[in-house]
Amino acid sequence: MTGYRVSDVMTRRVVYLPAETTLDEAATVMREADIGDVVVTDGANLAGMLTDRDIVVRAVAERANPSSTTIGSITTREVVMIEQHATAGEAAALMRERGIRRVLVCDSDRKLVGIVSLGDLAMQLDPQSALSEISEQSPTV
Repeated sequence: MTGYRVSDVMTRRVVYLPAETTLDEAATVMREADIGDVVVTDGANLAGMLTDRDIVVRAVAERANPSSTTIGSITTREVVMIEQHATAGEAAALMRERGIRRVLVCDSDRKLVGIVSLGDLAMQLDPQSALSEISEQSPTV
């Protein structure tokens, strides 16, 4: 695992949505882009990160109205970042330590350049693992 850098395994395409976006709009964007997370913005500022799990646990399970509830009201505001030149092992250790599945990736100027997930690590580092095989599959609709 130490031979790979975060930049080797991360997803470079980051999708940004404003905090005013409704849950149903965000879910549609995630489905169409085949992603499980978006970066939430407040104007030009990073407001947090929203995952498909956040939508389920913080909104659907609480019976929030998806057409009127905004992603800003349920987003995770405390984001965890790692520098793109860190090792994949350091990223995995950070995820384990924080109990998270995704980490934002930044350059040396702290500019966002990607996202690394447990699935990204699994697909690159252990392609035969069950997590890797599951992460590779397209969701069934």
